[in-house]
Formats: sequence, C-alpha cells, structure tokens
Amino acid sequence: MQFGIFSVGDVTPDPTTGAVPTEAGRIQAMVAIAEKAEEVGLDVFATGEHHNPPFVPSSPTTMLGYLAARTERLVLSTSTTLITTNDPVKIAEDYAMLQHLAGGRVDLMMGRGNTPPVYPWFGQDIRQGIPLALENYALLHRLWREDVVDWEGRFRTPLQGFTSTPRPLDGVPPFVWHGSIRSPEIAEQAAYYGDGFFHNHIFWPPQHAARMVQYYRERFAHYGHGTPEQAIVGLGGQVFLRRNSQDAVREFRPYFDHAPVYGGGPSLEDFSAQTPLTVGSPQQVIDRTLGFREYVGDYQRQLFLIDHAGLPLKTVLEQLDLLGEEVVPVLRKEFADRRGPNAPDAPTHESRRPAPAE
Repeated sequence: MQFGIFSVGDVTPDPTTGAVPTEAGRIQAMVAIAEKAEEVGLDVFATGEHHNPPFVPSSPTTMLGYLAARTERLVLSTSTTLITTNDPVKIAEDYAMLQHLAGGRVDLMMGRGNTPPVYPWFGQDIRQGIPLALENYALLHRLWREDVVDWEGRFRTPLQGFTSTPRPLDGVPPFVWHGSIRSPEIAEQAAYYGDGFFHNHIFWPPQHAARMVQYYRERFAHYGHGTPEQAIVGLGGQVFLRRNSQDAVREFRPYFDHAPVYGGGPSLEDFSAQTPLTVGSPQQVIDRTLGFREYVGDYQRQLFLIDHAGLPLKTVLEQLDLLGEEVVPVLRKEFADRRGPNAPDAPTHESRRPAPAE
C-alpha cells in the first residue's frame, strides 16, 4: 500500500497572522513539502492542476519534472489532470516525457474540474464535462497504446496517421487513476478500462465513499478485469496532527474557520464527525484511517491533504515529521496484517513492465 500527500496549491492568507504567501513562495513551499515527504519515507507526492486564483499549480508537469530531478524514490503524481480542458494529445506527450525523465516514477489522476470559468478559457463548455472526459480519455488511452492512430470525435480535430512522441517508457503507459467525488460516470470509466479509481474522500460522509467505491468494484468485475477485491482503489483524507489532540484542535480551528472551502459552514467538530477530516493525535489519525478499510475494503493508495488554508510551511513540515515517524509506519503494518489474500499491490512502473523474454 502506498502513502503520500496531495496538494491543491492554494495561496491563502494565514488567519492567525494575516501573512499572505507570494506565488513564488507557495511554489517553493510545495517543492519543500515534496522533498520532505521523500525524506520521511512517504511514497507519493501529488499536485493538483488549477488555472484560476488563488491556486498556483497550473503546470503540473513542470512541477513534477523539477521534482523528478530532486528526488530518487518518490512517485510523482497529479491529484488532478484536467481531462476536459487539456488536449489529450498534449497530455500523452507531456506525461510520457515526464515518465522518461523520472525513470517511470509517474502516474496521474484524471479529473473533470468543477470550476465553471475555466472551461471557456480553454474553449470548452462545462455542460459537456462528462462527454469531454469520456471522449478525451478514450483518445488518450489509444495514443499511449497504438503507434499510429486514426481518430475522429466531437471535441477536437481528427487525427490521421498520428504518432505521439515520446512513446511510453518501456512500452508501459503511466498508470491512470480516475478521480471523482460524486460522478458514477467516472467510476464507470475507471472500471471499463481497468484503471484505478480515486475517491477524494474529504467533503462527503463515509457512506457516500462506500457507495462510489463499491459501484466501481462491481463494474470492474463486470468488465472482466478481475474480482471486485482486485480493483485498484485510492482514497484522499485530511488530517492535522499534534501529539496532544487538544493542541491540534486549538491550533487548527482558526484555519478551519477561515478556509475558503468550509469557513462559515459546519463547526470543526461537526465536520470532523460527518466527514473523514481528522484533527487530533497520531493515534487518532491511525485509528480513523484504519477505519476506512471497514467501508471500502482493501485499497492501494492513501493520500493526505495537509498543506492548505494558509498553514505556514513550518507547520506543514512538522505534520510530515509526525506522519513519517508515528503514523505511516503503524498504518503500513496494520494494513498489511489485515489485508485479504486477493488484494493487489499498488501499481508501479516496475510491477507493470513486461517480463523479459527468455
């Protein structure tokens, strides 16, 4: 099982000091966070893709290419690649190039994006979000697997005799997760191709995550990729840790109360009770995270959101120390001990390479 972190790259004022990070500062902070994730023994760093303020990660491949040169072991991923507003030809080329530069330490998570103004900036219509996601990924899937592609669809110009370059490293396309919070069509898409399904798992109650993951598992088996237990599942999660739970709640409360995504809504206590948000001690995070398995089954990737809402870099790095020293080692052992006999490992480039010919 893989453990890591994902960042949305927001530029948010610190509500306790009023300090507003610069874009340059926030970008460099994301680099420092990724490097620290590798240092403390995490497996994955994932960045979102946003093209509107107050977010900075508009070019995930630039960020991840830079990190590929500064890390040795970390899997470099996106927590959203906008399959709706990016040209699938450019996605095919960019991520194959990144795959070569990173020695295969690359995968990506396809998402539709839910910010309406972004669609017309790239010549698209949010009302066509689902059809765009389905058509664009169908083309991307072929571009990575066929040396010469002839193609015609609704949303871009046709291709005739087209070859995407470079070809995927070792002939193995980057592994794809399809990320969604609420769209069964995306779970269906993941199941159809035998790809991974990543449930954001932050803003919705556990029952919703359970329904979405179960639907994906059933459809994965329906399409003949294996048993439901062999489907590839990832979950998000959101934590804030201190060794003492009272300290964690006291310190995180102003960030929660003023965060753009949930400030002014339910209280911290209510939101924590109704969603997977965990604010507390390392043991509380361990217990809560192990509980995810009870309603989604064995899964392959757990990513935590820890760097948002104006939290200063020093605090985020302290979160990573606690995750690496006290939380993830216990989770690795406990998940391994509880794992069912048919649960697959997390996919990696090495595990997906064809066996050498004898």
